Amino acid sequence: MPKKRSGGGLSPTQQAAKFLGVSVLAGAVLAGIALPAAGALGLAAKGSVQGFDDIPANLKRPPLSQRTTILDAQGRQLAQVYSRDRTVVELKDISPYMQKAIVAIEDARFYQHGAIDLKGVLRAVNKNAQSGGVAQGASTLTQQYVKNVFVEEAGDDPTKVAQATQQTLGRKVKELKYAIQVEQDLGKKRILENYLNITFFGEQAYGVEAASQRYFSKHAKDLSLPQAALLAGIVQSPSRYDPVNDEAEATKRRNTVLQRMAEVGDISQAEADKAKRTPLELKITQPRNGCITAVKDSSFFCKYVEQVFLNDPVFGKTRAQRAKTWNQGGLTIRTTLDAQAQASVQASLKQHINQSDSVASAAVLVEPGTGRILAMGQSKPYGYGKNETEINYSVGSDRGGSNFGFPTGSTFKPFVAAAALEQGKPATQEYSSPYKMPYPSPVQACSGKAWTNEEHAEVENESTEEHGPYAMKEAMAKSVNTYFIQMISDIGLCPVVNMTDQLHVVQGDGKKLPQTPSIALGAVGISPLTMASAYATFASRGTYCTPVAIESITQKIGGQEKSLAVPKTTCTRAMSQTTADTVNSLLKGVIDSGTGRQAGLSDRDNAGKTGTTDERKNAWFVGYTPNLSGAVWVGSATQKVKMTDIRIGGVYHDLVYGADVPGPIWRDAMTGALQGKAAPSFNLIDIPDGGEKDQGKGQGNGTGRGNGDHNGNTGDNAGLIGGLIGGLTNGGTGHNGGGANPRPSFSLPGGFVQGQTGGARGNGNGGRHG
Repeated sequence: MPKKRSGGGLSPTQQAAKFLGVSVLAGAVLAGIALPAAGALGLAAKGSVQGFDDIPANLKRPPLSQRTTILDAQGRQLAQVYSRDRTVVELKDISPYMQKAIVAIEDARFYQHGAIDLKGVLRAVNKNAQSGGVAQGASTLTQQYVKNVFVEEAGDDPTKVAQATQQTLGRKVKELKYAIQVEQDLGKKRILENYLNITFFGEQAYGVEAASQRYFSKHAKDLSLPQAALLAGIVQSPSRYDPVNDEAEATKRRNTVLQRMAEVGDISQAEADKAKRTPLELKITQPRNGCITAVKDSSFFCKYVEQVFLNDPVFGKTRAQRAKTWNQGGLTIRTTLDAQAQASVQASLKQHINQSDSVASAAVLVEPGTGRILAMGQSKPYGYGKNETEINYSVGSDRGGSNFGFPTGSTFKPFVAAAALEQGKPATQEYSSPYKMPYPSPVQACSGKAWTNEEHAEVENESTEEHGPYAMKEAMAKSVNTYFIQMISDIGLCPVVNMTDQLHVVQGDGKKLPQTPSIALGAVGISPLTMASAYATFASRGTYCTPVAIESITQKIGGQEKSLAVPKTTCTRAMSQTTADTVNSLLKGVIDSGTGRQAGLSDRDNAGKTGTTDERKNAWFVGYTPNLSGAVWVGSATQKVKMTDIRIGGVYHDLVYGADVPGPIWRDAMTGALQGKAAPSFNLIDIPDGGEKDQGKGQGNGTGRGNGDHNGNTGDNAGLIGGLIGGLTNGGTGHNGGGANPRPSFSLPGGFVQGQTGGARGNGNGGRHG
């Protein structure tokens, strides 16, 4: 207890403290001490005091961080993301009860005094001197507002937050000085509006609108008297007066606010007493923040949109600038996601693949001619638990995807055919296509240095019964390995590389494709989005369009709304219309009579290609109609699961093919996405049939490289011959044709390890149906 003189007066020490406290504060203010500008709000690193002329703009209308809302193409909400759950509203949209309650409990003389309540200062100094500590504060609502702006600017930086809240004379004087200017420039109503939008109400709710939604699931304009009093009481100590965790303490505090409102004449005592008897009646709305909460199974697409924003220079020159805008929020992002297509993709995935299966699947749909991503989904949902993942298997590593993409198998062969057609090769081009042959050597590369088969490696077809000569149509339908190796040897590597460059086909880690003949067999990891976009070029008769996910963005800051520039698709001609039409005719044959018959659509023109890699670690189907392109991958992200003797979606498979697991997923996803849509036709080229063989065919290609995930898991890293030798034994029968399964038997071609580091790429023949 403080010592008193006889008669109850303060001791000389206490009187001196009181005089000093009042003199310092009043003297600083009356002297008009100005403060430095350091950062947007002049946060001085050491609390120094210097002159300034104008109030910082952020104090007039602080750029408060708010929710960002992500919408689908039809304008329906997919998700909300935020660093601060806040929705800024005008004073007219805040209940009068709320306005009166916050003033009554925080600064009852708000409308009578200026920026500083001198009576309040004297009262607080006297009270504190009597108690021997800090029993009562003297900050006005305006001062609290200024302090909150300092804290808001500090963000989540602990050092800046400490500077903004440090209990020093320099900071207090700065706060007082700015408060004076805020009062002069803004006026009481604007200060109250800004305060109610910036202050923290607990439970992750910033601003009165978010607090109203959190505790009562209603707008701030609809708050009743007892509800407003509850929220006003929380502000002093959001953790202590949290009604979710301590209803009794929150009720006691609410009643204190109600009594104070009666004392200052805002309400009658009868109104206060009635409101005190009212139960809290909370109606909690749980915060739903981030892409993990996205509806319509669109979490991966939502995360892709976020990654596009954080990585595309159109949103800021540096990643730091883009991150600042993203965290600032207040964005309304309208995306390209089509609800019908997305629902169809997810329904198909769930029908054919179980979440708990040892393998996963990813599917993506792209609109030819526009690049608009209409759907993106996968069988393992977004999350961090068992049978969940945060990795987006549909995209490359630069957009939150797998580290290296996934080997594509025979789905790469149409790129080789397109390159040959562009070089003038006819659609009837024949090659001897023996069952087995050494890799041709040398093969001209773009660098001018030829690739040579120093290891004397060989490549073979599915069975000894499969040998040429073959023409292009039959070779594509049956996915004949040796045909496409002879083709790439004939035209050289450079036309193929140039073609894939035009199609923006890169490895999953963003690197260019290696210049080795084995790329013809799809041993390189590529993302499903890249494949769907490349095949969309065939559908649009040779025009490639970069994929886009964002249609428009508006941002609301301080009551002002503006549009932001967004990345636009860039469409370029990648090949002639004749080449594209010819590839369409070839790939239509794959579905009509080749390896992809199980995947075909019955009600419209469609084309596609199957792919299966060595040891059945990956299976693909990539196909399209004139107005929709889609890619489906099935496999293990770590590349450790061999899809033999396996159950997928409850169905047993002795061997998995591109046609019998990815194919039906593609078929059902496309069917639903295109329901009710136009069914345009291809411009087909009449390609004469060659001498047909009677064997069904598939093709597989392997990789010894796995895909690490974001949790530090790594792939197989099987070494130089990982995934190349094992394979299948003779004697099995295929699904769509006779003959024995292949027995991979070949040596590794020299230079085969070009491209990705950390493991060599294999190049096997493990799949019957491509």
